Amino acid sequence: MGKLHQCYTTLACVFGSILSASLSVWPSYTLAEFTSNSTTVLSAPMSTFEASLLGSLPALGAMVGTMMAGMIIDGLGRKNGGLVIAMPYLLSWLVIDLTSSSLVVLICRFVAGISIGASSVHAPIFISEVAEESIRGMLSSGPIAAYCIGAMFSYVMGWTLTYQYINWCNMALCITYIILLASVRESPVYLMRKNREEDARQAIAHYRGGSADSKAVMEELSLLKQRVQPAREMLPINDTEVEKAEKEMLNNQDIDGNKNMPSYKMLMVSPSSRRAFTVVGAVISTQVMMGMVPVQVYAKDIFTQAAPSLSSHLCSVLFALVLMGGSMSSALFSDRLGRKPLLLASAITVGICLVAMGFFMQTNVAPPAVTAILILFYCFAFMLGAGTVPYILLAEGFVAEVQSLASMILMEWVWLLNFLLLAIFPYMVQFFGVHGSFYCFAVFAVVDVLIAIFMVPETKGLTKEQIQEAFLERRKK
Repeated sequence: MGKLHQCYTTLACVFGSILSASLSVWPSYTLAEFTSNSTTVLSAPMSTFEASLLGSLPALGAMVGTMMAGMIIDGLGRKNGGLVIAMPYLLSWLVIDLTSSSLVVLICRFVAGISIGASSVHAPIFISEVAEESIRGMLSSGPIAAYCIGAMFSYVMGWTLTYQYINWCNMALCITYIILLASVRESPVYLMRKNREEDARQAIAHYRGGSADSKAVMEELSLLKQRVQPAREMLPINDTEVEKAEKEMLNNQDIDGNKNMPSYKMLMVSPSSRRAFTVVGAVISTQVMMGMVPVQVYAKDIFTQAAPSLSSHLCSVLFALVLMGGSMSSALFSDRLGRKPLLLASAITVGICLVAMGFFMQTNVAPPAVTAILILFYCFAFMLGAGTVPYILLAEGFVAEVQSLASMILMEWVWLLNFLLLAIFPYMVQFFGVHGSFYCFAVFAVVDVLIAIFMVPETKGLTKEQIQEAFLERRKK
């Protein structure tokens, strides 16, 4: 029953990713209605500027939500904080369904973006705190897989349903999200940090499937106390002089439960936390710069050229299916093959696909269908590792004291990079062409390969403490 409870909590968390995906791809099939002179859902058609804001405003809202997420889930808890995070989703869809004003629709998109950003921080933290090592990688891949499912579901809705029914379906998803979150058990890590030891013991028993008085539960409770109460870490024996000074600084801190070291200070002075922050930041940055987001934006035009006999709606669903297949494969293999091999194989394959796509588009030596197939293969390979492993590392790479802060900062950085990449991509196409842009993305795939080889430790099956030591060991090599 323990693993079933872990999976149920993961399902509740990743429902936010389903909502995020549905919200993100919604303009792809509503924009034509919004900009039409004969629109029936708005009082007046959207201008070109308003249409551009329809797609970009959620990213700005997500930056706000990411900043707020840490405070919400640390102050209210993973469960109650998640319920608060879910509310802007529901509110935005409700108002969108009732309004005919383009300005109100844009405001709702920004508000919903707050939930997108906050849920992207909330889900990995909650999942990592309840998942046991044997299935942590699979469950941590859940948000990415759920995002792909949400995108596919949204494309199907756009293909088959009317505008109002689409809004109602999204509201139903929001209500389901709230019901699921309301029915889960709070994270034992959060409970222990709030000095609620008995509640933490019951939560561990719930998520491990044993008696609250069992030896296994008591041992995990003891380890949890050691993990969340002292503001210090175990370091390898062969410390450098700098590490010795840092270790002494940590050991001199007051470790009373009510006087823990602030998260920002822990992140700055802890060698393993700094190293984890650097490595995870590097792989997440290269993941963004490998071009999946702009490729998604322009995939419709590419597919139209490669397969004109297929409807654009069908191509969109096919695209989402490939993304979902890659993310689910990642969830299946991350705990079997390991994070590092998956990341390495994925980055190499993505780099090859990007170079091939650029070459075929530049030279026209192959039929357009070949480019379309390469796009699909690139998407599958990306979701297999390069697009998912960084978020697994984000979920499991930090100790409890800095998890929320580190996740907030790194996700804020991700949203900013995505916004900037989408902003400059038209200029990249103007100066380098689409093929040249693919070559640029391929460079970052090569960088990702080097990071995977020389910086990323294998974290499969390791405890939080062992992962911290693994990051430090990689630095010494």
